[in-house]
Amino acid sequence: MRRTRSLRLGLSALLVAGALAGTGAAAAAADPAAEPLASPGLLLGLQQEFGLTAAEVEARLADEAAATELDPVAREAAGPALGGSWFDPATGDLVVAVTDAERAAEVEATGAETTLVRHSEATLNRGLAALDTLAAEAGAPDAVASWRVDPRANSVVVDVVEGQQDSAEVAAFVAAAEETVPVTLGTVPQAPTTFAAGTVGGDPYYTGNVRCSIGFSVHGGFVTAGHCGARGASVSGWDRTHIGTFQGSSFPGNDYAWVSVGSGWWTEPVVLGWGAIPDQLVRGSNEAPVGSSICRSGSTTGWHCGTLLAKNETVNYSDGTVVHQLTKTSACAQGGDSGGSFISGDQAQGVTSGGWGNCSSGGETWYQPVNEILSTYGLTLHTA
Repeated sequence: MRRTRSLRLGLSALLVAGALAGTGAAAAAADPAAEPLASPGLLLGLQQEFGLTAAEVEARLADEAAATELDPVAREAAGPALGGSWFDPATGDLVVAVTDAERAAEVEATGAETTLVRHSEATLNRGLAALDTLAAEAGAPDAVASWRVDPRANSVVVDVVEGQQDSAEVAAFVAAAEETVPVTLGTVPQAPTTFAAGTVGGDPYYTGNVRCSIGFSVHGGFVTAGHCGARGASVSGWDRTHIGTFQGSSFPGNDYAWVSVGSGWWTEPVVLGWGAIPDQLVRGSNEAPVGSSICRSGSTTGWHCGTLLAKNETVNYSDGTVVHQLTKTSACAQGGDSGGSFISGDQAQGVTSGGWGNCSSGGETWYQPVNEILSTYGLTLHTA
């Protein structure tokens, strides 16, 4: 990264570190080894987003961190009886759905709450895969926005654009799905689109006339959305100087890519707060459970937060492209935010793919999970 920009980011990182050191001072005094949950700016942002007090936000973040750590252990304890898992902000608990009461006791021994369901996660995932195959072979109706496994409904949910639920095409698509798995019909106000945009001012990166946003720094470059550029495409930075090249890109089907960094640029383990909050340090990529709070950074709309709504969702974008295994959130985004960062606490979650709505009236946004990108390309996240 160019020297002037990196200096600003480097100073931001130091400021964030200082802010972090000042958060939870009483707890730190009691336990010098304890790390603060978040910077004061992030706590304020979440207070405004969720209508909570500072103490309530701190309690929620502590519960979410505990749930994130517990999730893989509890899911393993459920074994083949696993029906899914999610974070319940009302109780602060991780909830694990199971199909076997005997397994429930083993899961509860890990510290998670349980609920009995009829269908296992494996069964629901097979149904989701059948829908993916149907869409690949015959195409999905334009009115069908997305489909996903919803562990809380213990069903595959098919979201349809409002007013078109009763169309013959939608009915045929849902009927085909119901042959293999229980289906719940949902609605969205409009069809989702990807969030790339033409050249405008801001703090982006550019591929030709397309503007997108950096996701997360990795050693040797950064990760971003695949629809922002094809492998081999040249990339320039916020100041229009050359950064590097798309070394890998996958879209549609997936929506991820990675860009090499050179030409005097370098990487920082930081997500920009755009003045809404201090810039955030990235310390890892532990996957947050459904129900967790989550925030997004992008070059058009800056910093916005919401809730992690669903995982493993297949999205049928309005241009006819289909992307699998996306995560849905209630955080808004707009054109040019594509590829930008989704982060929960200090843990990287994914890169912005697309959505519907905007940051004036609201909407929903999907991201491609970052750990899949790192695994696919053999990359290492740059962490603080």
